[in-house]
Amino acid sequence: MLLFGNFSLNLFIAVMLVLFLGMALHEYAHCIVANWWGDPTPAEHGRLTLNPLVHIYWPGWIMFALIGFGILGSAPINPRRMRDPRWGSFWATLAGPLSNLLLALVSGILLRLFFDPMRAAALFGVPDAVGSLPDFLMLLLFVSVFYNALLFVFNLLPLFPIDGWHIALALLPGYWLSPTQ
Repeated sequence: MLLFGNFSLNLFIAVMLVLFLGMALHEYAHCIVANWWGDPTPAEHGRLTLNPLVHIYWPGWIMFALIGFGILGSAPINPRRMRDPRWGSFWATLAGPLSNLLLALVSGILLRLFFDPMRAAALFGVPDAVGSLPDFLMLLLFVSVFYNALLFVFNLLPLFPIDGWHIALALLPGYWLSPTQ
């Protein structure tokens, strides 16, 4: 974000706020679903909270702020401690991206109900034009739709170490591909 393109403080603040909330909800979703499946690891690490400071991965955040890409948070889950390691791992992992999809949908509905989405898109293109609190809220909702949808899609890619990799492993058949191994 800082190293590429024109820097805009309005856009930087909006993106950081959205990612802070999106990351906290994403990691909390992993933890709460793992806990539901019987894994006490998130509770043992104090991760059954929406507090973003508990879930944040600082090196990844700094990397994101500098280059626009980084691992934002982490959730300690252990499939071996779940009642059904394969399906528990699948649902606990899928819960993170689904939380980002839900946040994108809620943000989109709020944007559509209270603001003009086309004006929000224009503000996203020229964030220095934000001159009032309603304009900033409109930009914030647009950024929330954009980045949470991006996080949803990106986290479903079956690439190690992101969520899609663990989802694919849980879906593949075979003894050696089970998350319990």
